[in-house]
Amino acid sequence: MRIPPLYRRPSWQRFFGGMAVGGVISWCIFLYIYGVWQEKNTELIRTQEKEIIDLNGEKKIWQEEYKEINKRNIEQLTVQKINIRITNWEKYKLDSLSVLETEDSVRDDISMMIAKDIETVYKSKDLLKKIIENKPIKINDKRYKLKVKEMVFYTNLSIQLEIQFE
Repeated sequence: MRIPPLYRRPSWQRFFGGMAVGGVISWCIFLYIYGVWQEKNTELIRTQEKEIIDLNGEKKIWQEEYKEINKRNIEQLTVQKINIRITNWEKYKLDSLSVLETEDSVRDDISMMIAKDIETVYKSKDLLKKIIENKPIKINDKRYKLKVKEMVFYTNLSIQLEIQFE
């Protein structure tokens, strides 16, 4: 078997030469485009890595500051609001206005505890109890006294009271 003698014809030689030159040119263009694309992606990856490192550092700083602030805030929680509730006012057939006025007067009596830290308020819970229980209340020409049923200490100081005849 032998190869056909196409190498003697100039038209075939031009065709194969053109294919070779076209292949080399297209390969060069491909390498150029692929190289430019790779450089852009490499640069993008490097900038993103730098941003990630910077953001992780900032995140670590923020987390440390946040933990520190939380520790300080937990140590210094203060009473923001005082909630007073009389639970058994229906038993004595009292009107809601009288109950509301009584709750407001008790709230006024212990309003000095607002903006105090919780630890101080907790240490003075016996004083609070005595302030509330030693104050006689007059409703509809009858004298009542209050008894502390429950006290909850947090940013809201919640006190549940029971009313009794004196």
